Amino acid sequence: MPLTTLPRRVTPAEDLAGFTAAQLTDVLAAFTTILALPRAAVDRVDALVVPVGQGEEGRLRHAIRRWETNRDIGHLLVANGNPAEETYTEITLDYLRGLGLRRLDGVHLQAEPAPNTGLQAGWIAEQVDLLGLASLGLSVSAYHLPRVYLTVLKALGRRGVRVPLVPDPTPVPPGSAVPETGASAYELLPGEAVRILSYQQRGWVASLDELRQYLHWLWSERRSLLVEPPS
Repeated sequence: MPLTTLPRRVTPAEDLAGFTAAQLTDVLAAFTTILALPRAAVDRVDALVVPVGQGEEGRLRHAIRRWETNRDIGHLLVANGNPAEETYTEITLDYLRGLGLRRLDGVHLQAEPAPNTGLQAGWIAEQVDLLGLASLGLSVSAYHLPRVYLTVLKALGRRGVRVPLVPDPTPVPPGSAVPETGASAYELLPGEAVRILSYQQRGWVASLDELRQYLHWLWSERRSLLVEPPS
């Protein structure tokens, strides 16, 4: 796709040329190790978390279906989005009811707008403290999930909190158009990589070293959550 025809907010792959091979390898390692975590473990977490955005209503529908069918999950956290987005919708219980929400006890909504992932992650980390949550499932589109994961991990670290984070990628075809931009996951991935690398330099998302240390802890100390023992 020529640069002049890129949808709004889509970062061209050429922008990755300013990073070293080692940095790009770090991003690849982060994507691989995060998305390789056993997603079946999300059925055993304390809370489902949905950071909304980009008009991707599918994130909410997916999480709500899991929430309604799994009564063992005690909390549903919905982090607000960015009102500057053309596809922004105010997050209310009435809106969520329209997407299939029926079980209201344990639902927590971020009241204030969150124009960026960092503000969403800060609110999520605060809820972990306030509610005493022991584990989280992150319901987000696969292309965006590693950056959300690293941002939430950093926010939790700032509060001195360490809990299992289980990825729960929204099941959508990677070639489908994201409502806000009209771009596909294929086209949005370079921008996610650029933002991860840039935000790591600013201390906004966890570094690869921080992720490695965290995943070592997760697999060694919380393996029973990740891998269900045979019956």
